[in-house]
Amino acid sequence: MDSSNVEEVADQGFPGPVLYYTDAVIDHFTNPRNVGELPPDEADGYACIGDPGCGDEMKLWISVREDRIARIAFKSYGCPGAISTSSMLTVLAEGKTLGEALLITDDDVVNALGGIPENKQHCSLLGVKALRDAIADCRRA
Repeated sequence: MDSSNVEEVADQGFPGPVLYYTDAVIDHFTNPRNVGELPPDEADGYACIGDPGCGDEMKLWISVREDRIARIAFKSYGCPGAISTSSMLTVLAEGKTLGEALLITDDDVVNALGGIPENKQHCSLLGVKALRDAIADCRRA
């Protein structure tokens, strides 16, 4: 949505800022993938990441088989940006080797969703950080 469209919406009398979410963001928010948690006997790595600035939190579990993420699950508490980016991160990471998963960036997550509002892009960092921490936890074991 370009700035002229934002102004058009603002001119219609909607209070406050207008956020535009892509269809992919809305889909991952309303139908998140890999939601839940892995049982302790199946989880090889775990991380819990929070952003005190906005109140978002993400818990992430990974199950690794032959150096690949065989299963991944998350619970995310936060805005549509946090939940949709967490969901997309799990889709991008599942099936990857640990090395490949470590290369996933917040830009990869945002691009896979077709973008998110600039003031919500910090949400994508939760998943990437949680994934890296879960892999580190797995490697410590």
